Amino acid sequence: MSRRKRTFKREIIPDPVFKDLVFAKFINKMTVNGQKATAQKLFYGALDELKGKVPGEEPAAVFKKALENTKPSIEVRSRRVGGATYQVPVDVRPTRRLSLAMRWLVEFSRERGEKDFSKRLAAEIMDAFNNRGNAIKKKEDVHRMAEANKAFSHYNW
Repeated sequence: MSRRKRTFKREIIPDPVFKDLVFAKFINKMTVNGQKATAQKLFYGALDELKGKVPGEEPAAVFKKALENTKPSIEVRSRRVGGATYQVPVDVRPTRRLSLAMRWLVEFSRERGEKDFSKRLAAEIMDAFNNRGNAIKKKEDVHRMAEANKAFSHYNW
């Protein structure tokens, strides 16, 4: 346990184009080796790729819907009780939900086979928007694991 009184959330500056905190957080998740400008270029490139894909939808709205589809609502946590370790299903805090969804989108974009990263990211966002793809599969696996361990939910305290 920390001896400090309280931890503080860092304030995030909104992204320069859309003035949105969620986009800024996503760009920060994408950033590798401190190269934020490169991450921004790739992210906005991916949004440009999405421009013509969904008729009647803005790329920003498509991205937000994809994030919403990827957010998990329940997950399992390990809980040690009397020498045995149980996987106890717990609700996911809203900040963690967003963080997990972003992490999964970036992680599975990196594993895709397209030529450059902006195309990979655009394809993964498009898949998440349509409720398919690896990020959605990961969410369903997490939910399935929680459902399978529902019997241990009384260990949640």
